Amino acid sequence: MARIPAVERAKAGLFGRVMYRFAARRYGAVPEPLAVGMNHRRIAMAYGVHELMAERASKVLPASVRDLAVYRVAVRLGCSWCIDFGTMLQRLGGLDIDRLKEIDDYATSPRYSREERLAIAYADAMTATPVEVTDDQVAELVEVFGAKGVVELTYQIGLENMRSRTNSALGIVDQGFDAVCQIRQTGRG
Repeated sequence: MARIPAVERAKAGLFGRVMYRFAARRYGAVPEPLAVGMNHRRIAMAYGVHELMAERASKVLPASVRDLAVYRVAVRLGCSWCIDFGTMLQRLGGLDIDRLKEIDDYATSPRYSREERLAIAYADAMTATPVEVTDDQVAELVEVFGAKGVVELTYQIGLENMRSRTNSALGIVDQGFDAVCQIRQTGRG
């Protein structure tokens, strides 16, 4: 159970009810980070707009590369909500989720491409405290993904660090999205 209670639909105000309806239609349930975030409506609004814009802007990298790097952050930080939701997104995106069991062995697993390994290693380096990213690492990523791709990858990894740390601090845990898989395909990818 979250450390701060979720705001019930009836108490969420007009904006909150609209967001809850949108989220429930898209995901099959209202994500708990949204419902907890509604305790501060302006932050919830900023977060919702930010997530939609980041999703729409992130089209340079292959989905498998981006989603694996983001998933790796959730695993490294132990955010069960993000792992749950991320697994669902990958499954519904047509990605091979069986290989997620080998994410800790990505460097040697034949189930990951060179590009995916580079992105996952970058996620590890960005998530470390202090950050362990090197000039050589970024240069190699630029060779593979271009500057625009590296900026997208960096932003998405940073965003997942924020999500995972926020959810963990607020005590938000997995919600069963991986088992339900009700997200709509529209707007994703």
